[in-house]
Amino acid sequence: MFRKLKYILLSSVILFVGVQNASSQRVAVKTNALMIAAGTPNAGCEFVVGDRSSMDISVFGNYKPYGTDIKMIGIQPEYRFWFNGRPMVREYLGIAALGVNYDITWKKNIYKGDAAGIGITMGYSILLGKHCNVEFYGGFGAIYFQQKQYYISDNFKDYTTNGLGRANAHGYKLLPIKLGVSFSYIIK
Repeated sequence: MFRKLKYILLSSVILFVGVQNASSQRVAVKTNALMIAAGTPNAGCEFVVGDRSSMDISVFGNYKPYGTDIKMIGIQPEYRFWFNGRPMVREYLGIAALGVNYDITWKKNIYKGDAAGIGITMGYSILLGKHCNVEFYGGFGAIYFQQKQYYISDNFKDYTTNGLGRANAHGYKLLPIKLGVSFSYIIK
């Protein structure tokens, strides 16, 4: 699964470099206010790649937000098609991917693993000024996870092979892949 995360990250970097070399008309930096409220710092960039399309790449991570034992880092690339004919204005439909590495202790359970997924998103962007806008968006997708799942009182050595932790739970879930209210600053 770690290999899949590396491929998603590498694909995002290649796309990022390709988009920058495409002399995009507009570039925006953004942050998701809902993730910040949940204690997860995040940052993103959106690049116009065509007359009706843009590419959004966001990264996020947290370390023990609000005193809970949660550690997470992830990346979310997304392709957006804008119905208005002008990117970063009004409604869009997108295809988003997700790659996450996590370590969560919840009540008496520990979940440590990786997840990757893809889904459909929809959103609406409102211009607040020449350089600022706010976006509302959400979407669902299929997420594959592979994790080590055990109880706090368990002996972790029972879950290792040759000193390495092995996954004992995996599967697919239909979950929200992207949800937020983002504030953007358009650079050019």
